[in-house]
Amino acid sequence: MTATAGHDLPRTSPERQGVASATILQFIEALESQIQEIHSFMLLRRGLVVAEGWWSPSAPEQPHLLFSLSKSFTSTAVGLAIAEGHFAIDDPMLSFFPDETPVGGNELWAALRVRHLLSMSTGQAEDTWSSMVDRPDGDWIKGFFTVPVLHAPGSHFVYNTGATYMLSAIVQRATGLKLVDYLGPRLFAPLGIERAAWGDSPQGITAGGIGLSLTTEDIAKFGQLYLQKGMWQGRPLLPEGWVEAATSSQISNSAGVQPDWSQGYGYQFWRCRHGAYRGDGVFGQYCIVMPEQDAVLVMTSGLDIFDMQQPLNLVWDILLPAMRPDALPEDAAVQAALSRKLSSLSRTPAQGQAISPLASSISGRTYAVDGNALGIETIRLSFAGADCTLHVRTEAGEETIPCGYGQWQRGQPTALFRQPLLFDRTPIMSSGAWTADDVFTLIVRLVETPFYHTLVCHFMGDELLIESRINVSLESLKPLLLLAHPLEHESGLAVSGD
Repeated sequence: MTATAGHDLPRTSPERQGVASATILQFIEALESQIQEIHSFMLLRRGLVVAEGWWSPSAPEQPHLLFSLSKSFTSTAVGLAIAEGHFAIDDPMLSFFPDETPVGGNELWAALRVRHLLSMSTGQAEDTWSSMVDRPDGDWIKGFFTVPVLHAPGSHFVYNTGATYMLSAIVQRATGLKLVDYLGPRLFAPLGIERAAWGDSPQGITAGGIGLSLTTEDIAKFGQLYLQKGMWQGRPLLPEGWVEAATSSQISNSAGVQPDWSQGYGYQFWRCRHGAYRGDGVFGQYCIVMPEQDAVLVMTSGLDIFDMQQPLNLVWDILLPAMRPDALPEDAAVQAALSRKLSSLSRTPAQGQAISPLASSISGRTYAVDGNALGIETIRLSFAGADCTLHVRTEAGEETIPCGYGQWQRGQPTALFRQPLLFDRTPIMSSGAWTADDVFTLIVRLVETPFYHTLVCHFMGDELLIESRINVSLESLKPLLLLAHPLEHESGLAVSGD
């Protein structure tokens, strides 16, 4: 039982913890054949890591944007604040926001308690999120209060990211600390989580419902803490009663279409089949806790929102039945095969040819881009053998993206492909290839997120047509078409870059 350098969780072979390496290999192969975009996974049994893997260019040291898996961490902060006496779970929500109380609000607002925010049972008929983040004044709290309470709080489940933000605001107002800072010495430091990054609202309040970025192992530690009912290295970090309440069904969500979204909802945790529970985020960010099997499974992904049930099905069908109570005989051959598989996981770079006869004539040419949603003003591709560099100018300045052929090449953090739910620039890894003599395709991965962009550049005489696609989005997946023309001097000659 050893801890790998740079890691806090001990590692061991699957067989020692009653899981066959062949089963884990089967699970990985099923993920690759049935799921388009898994970024990482880590399986713990009895507190020990028995298998882990990252599909390059994802890597163990990289944090990953958790989206709504952030909610389970916000819930944890609430539990800690209640235990420290800062407020009570049945305190009226309005008591924390005396200056924002809705004018002319009905008596249902007065009935809204902290517990209703936790269990997504505020009585509002819709998620308040868009009403909050779309406000021109940036006042998310006021935006929450614009969505009326129509049902008795506690009676209806409506998934409500805005409710989680209000929990974050409550923690901040009650403790004097932003939620991410409040959790620092109480959760992150004891777990050895060193680089927790969490975006803020325009009001300077931790976003709560989204925005947290952690490494795969950080998430696994969090799941293991809950599996151990709040105990960590022999001392309690969380009250056991809070863990029990937060992960139990507090309200029915049986109207859910998918089976693992209709097993009941706790305090920012989903109940699952097979006695399990989980925190999860859109596009496939999972922290699955299986108490009956003494196991935790973490996965980060870039899944379509309609495909999020499938990885859970594979867990229940393949992994869960294979967890035995006793150790299994070591199988050196299968363990070696599993090790080879885990060390070779990767997402395929752009596929095509390294060079094109067209490259020399268009290399360095600057194109002016017609008005577009990405805000690109000019674009230039520079080719040197199989290497390509994309130069893009926007109102904010110029960004340079190097593209490796047959490999992923790291670039500087970019704001060019910023998503609505990202709070900052994100590192990128890119690759490019000629997919026809007159078509150059680039794939730009925002490696700490679920997203990647594909830019297909069609060179049509003097014009350049760029088709830009994103793999997943909460908004439209329709490709953007950008038409560009050579930028010319008054003499009519095209401008070339350095």
